[in-house]
Amino acid sequence: MKKIAVINDLSGLGRCSLTAAISVLSAMGVQACPLPTAILTAQTEYPSYYCDDYTDKMDIYRLEWLKLNQHFDGIYTGYVASVRQIQQILHFIDTFKEPDTFLLVDPVMGDDGQTYDVYTPELLNQMKQLVSRADIITPNLTEFCLLTDTDYHALLRPDLSEEDIIRRLQTQSRILCRDNEKTIIITGICINDFDSAPQIGNLYLHGTECSFTSTPYIGGSYSGTGDLFASCMAGGIARGDALPSLLKTTGEFLENSLKDSVREKVPYNDGVNYEKFLSILMPGKENV
Repeated sequence: MKKIAVINDLSGLGRCSLTAAISVLSAMGVQACPLPTAILTAQTEYPSYYCDDYTDKMDIYRLEWLKLNQHFDGIYTGYVASVRQIQQILHFIDTFKEPDTFLLVDPVMGDDGQTYDVYTPELLNQMKQLVSRADIITPNLTEFCLLTDTDYHALLRPDLSEEDIIRRLQTQSRILCRDNEKTIIITGICINDFDSAPQIGNLYLHGTECSFTSTPYIGGSYSGTGDLFASCMAGGIARGDALPSLLKTTGEFLENSLKDSVREKVPYNDGVNYEKFLSILMPGKENV
């Protein structure tokens, strides 16, 4: 069985971060080895929550796993709350990343053109260092713009076509590939075409390869959808799925989860009803 070290927080409410990663990876037949960066009663968009910071305990995990001579097929990082946490992650990568270990970074920093409360210029600089080490990154459009110093609002000017936006993203992606070639999947790209219903899609970039896949925009910004997407990518890469098939399967999984959540009128902070659709991700379901 493939094994992935998942470095993220654990939130009691909100169906995101480690809760999403552990369930998705398990359904995909991959062992999730969680390294918590913090324990929260609820994800941070709730009006009240308690957070127990685990930054000082992260190195204990690293040293204990090193004593046990652990090997990981992948390392997957999500939300980080401070520069110190990224420094601990870089130390973990130095210890455990081997030639056959992939590094997937989900650079959680903002959405819809706005940064999260923990964001600072120092955090961005450290995130750029972490991203430079990655093999796969899964930023949303806001995070991609932050990483490449791109003006988010200028990129989404109404006079620009879908082809114009994708061409600009492809050009800017080269900034992130200066240290090593990487796979970049930009998520949550909203395309408003007056001739059809709004679409939301993902742009896949690798070297000269470029493809855009989209589904109808369902509406609402639910907690944890980015975590679910990144977890599907990590699990699929670990088990050797062909990427076009993996993106298709992930899209089906998320679309069903979102539709069910809208139908059930689930509050956005609670995350999507994904549990009943985990069977879509199980081994043997993918079309490799």
